[in-house]
Amino acid sequence: MIRIFGTVLAGLLGLAFGSFLNVCLSRWPEGESVVKPRSHCRSCGRTLAWWENLPLVSWLAFRGRCRTCGTTISWRYPLVELAVGVLWAAIAWRFLPGLMNVPLSALDIAGDLLPNVGLLILCWILVALAVLDAEHLWIPNSITFPGIGIGLLLTSSHFLLMDAQAEGTHISKLTTFMDGFLGSLIAILVSAGIILLIRWTYWFIRRREGIGLGDAKLMAMLGAWLGLSGALLSFGIGVVSGALFAMVALAVPTARRQSETWLAAKLPLGTFLCIGGIISALWGQPIIDAYKRWAAF
Repeated sequence: MIRIFGTVLAGLLGLAFGSFLNVCLSRWPEGESVVKPRSHCRSCGRTLAWWENLPLVSWLAFRGRCRTCGTTISWRYPLVELAVGVLWAAIAWRFLPGLMNVPLSALDIAGDLLPNVGLLILCWILVALAVLDAEHLWIPNSITFPGIGIGLLLTSSHFLLMDAQAEGTHISKLTTFMDGFLGSLIAILVSAGIILLIRWTYWFIRRREGIGLGDAKLMAMLGAWLGLSGALLSFGIGVVSGALFAMVALAVPTARRQSETWLAAKLPLGTFLCIGGIISALWGQPIIDAYKRWAAF
């Protein structure tokens, strides 16, 4: 019962944070404040009442249109809210059984709580970057740089908590923290280096830019949060899913008729890297273990 209640609560919080994320996604590209003015219709400018801002419910109730001017409200709004809500509920569903085990010390609770809170933050960030890159081909430094710093700090602290749990000692080992910090730093450099190597190779062959620097910073952020193996898995999933999307899109008749224009179009690689990052963050270790068993045959 507690697990169900906690999962529902996490899902509702995810919907609320997804609604706030929609505000950010609409205003960040325009350089607007996310605090003022209050939520309003982007077409007619009317300030929305509180009951018009209910995540998912308001969009469905008004059939995706502004109540005043009738302007269509993008599908992005409910999809972002639903994505964050479902991801947060999934994290809570997986996390709560471990928390309900008794007896638990404060150290055990902190050791379980820290990585899962980190997952909530990471999924929120990745949904934001996925949408920004899909809509604007933009991966802002104002998100990736703080994301790298937060991921580096949380990952290093998690190493420290795990060491303290294993030995039953107080948290006082600077060397353990530094080991985790250095490991994460290596993962950041290698992950970003993969994108930079591809970028430089493409430029050397074609003499034009093929991959943006934003993708390298995104991979660095994934390395900080997920480690090298998780970042590599994210990269693999992102590249494969991006290639599949491109092939499906090319199969559309209109795309074939405009093949020259389509082939020159830019693919939002960052969006697919974010999808890979979410999959890796939630199910990366089982996927890696399954691959190791398959490779052993």
